[in-house]
Amino acid sequence: MKLLIINGPNLNLLGKREPGTYGNQDFQSYYEELQEKFPAVELDHYQSNIEGEIIDKLQQAEGNYEGIILNAAAYTHTSVGIGDAVKAIATPVIEVHISNTAAREEFRHRSYIAPNARGVILGFGLQSYELAIQSFL
Repeated sequence: MKLLIINGPNLNLLGKREPGTYGNQDFQSYYEELQEKFPAVELDHYQSNIEGEIIDKLQQAEGNYEGIILNAAAYTHTSVGIGDAVKAIATPVIEVHISNTAAREEFRHRSYIAPNARGVILGFGLQSYELAIQSFL
């Protein structure tokens, strides 16, 4: 199984940014833990702060991965383009969020991705990614 994790804006700051909301661990060290925990799964990771690059990566993943784990971060709530890209590809996408977006500001309650995703996992911290991987197994 080959899965791609795509992270959106500001997730490169994990471990430094709002640790009360996002925790103290950086994504790279967590990604390495995931690779050790799931040795039978080939994991790739991509992060961008740029909406169009995330759309390009979703389109490029088509036919190259069995699944995509997407944390579009703030673009979840603003990007019709990313939502349309998820809808346009056949590769299944699981939307993940570290925090429980439903318990945060009102603008974070809407996702342009969720209607086109296989599922949504939110609020379990970094473990949300692990749960998403397990959903593909």
